[in-house]
Amino acid sequence: MKIIKYSGIRLMLFFCLFFMCGCAALSEVAKRFYGVSTRILEDNKETAIVKVFNYDYSQCYGKTLAILKDIKAYVYAKDAEKKLVAVYVSEEDTTPVGIFFTEEDKNKTRIEVSSPSTYARELISDKLFSRLEENINQ
Repeated sequence: MKIIKYSGIRLMLFFCLFFMCGCAALSEVAKRFYGVSTRILEDNKETAIVKVFNYDYSQCYGKTLAILKDIKAYVYAKDAEKKLVAVYVSEEDTTPVGIFFTEEDKNKTRIEVSSPSTYARELISDKLFSRLEENINQ
């Protein structure tokens, strides 16, 4: 009987500690389990391809979403707080790519394209940046 009580107490302590670790850690674990974590995109921002466009944030964000849809990139997460759109290269190629937005001023927005994959980062940034530049020149 003592063995059962001891095991029950250990189990209860484990769950208490597990839940006291913090919601953010649990949330990130759940996101990784379901394959929608953006942490790897944030961690790779230092290698991001960066360009500034003469659009305000709202225009830049809207045009980016339209371009991503047109090039058939699969948007799997949008985070307004981080000003991030996370995509997979396509529905078949689930290499993650993050697109971060920063308002430089009223009519300028910096876009950073981040990915652990050099190929994916260059592919998405080339397609996105060239289409955004076309819109500016028209």
